[in-house]
Amino acid sequence: MSLRIGFTGDVMLGRLVDDRQRGRAVDAVWGDTLERLRGLDGLVLNLECALSTRGRKWTRTRRPFHFRADPDWAVPALERAGVDACALANNHVLDYEEAALRDTLAALDEAGIARAGAGETIDEALEPATFAADGDGANEGIDVAMVSLTDNTPEYAADEESPGTARVEFAVDDAETRRRVGVALERARETDPDLLIASLHWGPNMVTEPPESFREFGRWLVENGVDIVHGHSAHVFQGIEIHDGSPILYDAGDFVDDYAVDDDLRNDRSFLFVLAVAPDGRPTELRLYPTEIDGCAVHEAGPDAAGWSRDRMRELSAPLGTAFKRDGEALVLSLDGSESDDEDE
Repeated sequence: MSLRIGFTGDVMLGRLVDDRQRGRAVDAVWGDTLERLRGLDGLVLNLECALSTRGRKWTRTRRPFHFRADPDWAVPALERAGVDACALANNHVLDYEEAALRDTLAALDEAGIARAGAGETIDEALEPATFAADGDGANEGIDVAMVSLTDNTPEYAADEESPGTARVEFAVDDAETRRRVGVALERARETDPDLLIASLHWGPNMVTEPPESFREFGRWLVENGVDIVHGHSAHVFQGIEIHDGSPILYDAGDFVDDYAVDDDLRNDRSFLFVLAVAPDGRPTELRLYPTEIDGCAVHEAGPDAAGWSRDRMRELSAPLGTAFKRDGEALVLSLDGSESDDEDE
């Protein structure tokens, strides 16, 4: 029996989401996706904000947006959804400077939610997040390790003495990148995981296709032992590529936020990506459940929005050599070598 590990796009719990949550149930931010989230054996997301009420807005360089959420509700919300690991290597974790970053690290640690990609030093930021996907009693669990990296916001990068993010340039031919990413992957492998995740916050906003350099880097990660590449940053989902049986999610889009919606790119629409994993850690299937943001919460997408997202994902993935089956509202991608013909709706 397979275990199911979920992946989401950006989860931004600050600003209007934070304001709205003060007057509604802690788990309201997950809308009607909560039952599906809680039914997973593991859940990984990119946390696109600080968890703190302290700190001051970063003004050392120009930053148009600053995101933080009150941990008094945000941490219980993450717990209610069953979040196992948060990627922190992104362009908002230091929006309220070092005090809020430290609060974020402490809040996640106290809740037992694994985190990677940021820390007191670059050494800590490169440490993997680890968790056990325990299954339901019928399945034996698996051990999961995740590294988290970003190419965003150089001023937020950690170094040997200062807190911040695990920042690299995503270029295979960059020697320093290969060294730093190699360190992160080696540390993850030392935990002897059954499943190894690379969660990458890469590239600019509102871009619908990955550059060739990202495709090269994603394939290089797979060739170096990564089982799934979990990309995010663009605020819109991008296509999926399969390399050596491992999925490369170039961008998972947005899952929860309060952002203005582009009527053409529809940054309010994406998916919950659910990876089926065999007991030996081998990915066997990827299911995409359409989602839509409304009222500062995520919801299962209605018929029109779901149809738009399925069509768009097929369109973006076809040039990457990827085709999907359809099962109910979900798109399904086989990773075990079985046929995966696209089907009409």
